[in-house]
Amino acid sequence: MKCKEIITIIEKDYPGKCALEWDNTGLLAGRDDKEIGRIYVALDASDEVIEEAVKQKADLLVTHHPLIFSGLKSVTNQNFTGNRVLKLLQNDICCYAMHTNYDVKRMGELSFRKLGIAKSRVLEVTALGGDEKEEGIGRIADIEPVTLGEMCGKVKEAFGLSCVRAWGDLNTHVKRAAICPGSGKSVIRSALEKGADVLITGDIGHHEGTDAAAQGMAIIDAGHYGVEHIFIDDMKKYFEKHIPEAAVLAADICHPFSVI
Repeated sequence: MKCKEIITIIEKDYPGKCALEWDNTGLLAGRDDKEIGRIYVALDASDEVIEEAVKQKADLLVTHHPLIFSGLKSVTNQNFTGNRVLKLLQNDICCYAMHTNYDVKRMGELSFRKLGIAKSRVLEVTALGGDEKEEGIGRIADIEPVTLGEMCGKVKEAFGLSCVRAWGDLNTHVKRAAICPGSGKSVIRSALEKGADVLITGDIGHHEGTDAAAQGMAIIDAGHYGVEHIFIDDMKKYFEKHIPEAAVLAADICHPFSVI
């Protein structure tokens, strides 16, 4: 199957038009007429991931985070992004990113399912679907009351984490939870306005955490990678179902930093 045919399949469920305007999704490197026999799925197009894709003789690398985010004025080996693009092109590997379009269509709902929360609604609406269904970033739901400490334990277990950071009284009960996998600073206001008792997200700084807690909303910071790594297994299963003729490989879960 050609790369452009696989893109058509992906974009039927995760259309590029659902991505936020600042994002950069789609085919970012390679030939759309490339014949694809092996797909490698990862969260980031890091040096290690690209090396492994080459080693595994992948034809297509599919990532959540874009290989190229801002504009490139040149593609050379003189900077790390250009070097990655060159490595992919030299080995005839296509690179496709599905970022906020995946977030809007799948990530929030999937992450709540991992926590055993089946029913939820959009946290921050970004668009209306063809059936006027609200779509957007993150999810929010009423849950069976638990303490903040217990919720921290649930997050660690659901996403295979050794630790999380929490702002708020660990003994306080929470009954409305919001989640925004990745970086959630921008949705703090929406979570507060919708009455969330806790926001589960990543990339929270000192001031955002303390200010949210002061306004009555706890925050659990599970790390940017900590929740979003579920993309890897989810898309591996997606490709195995929708493109059974291709071999599908997945990057190992590898957190980008260590807590000592």
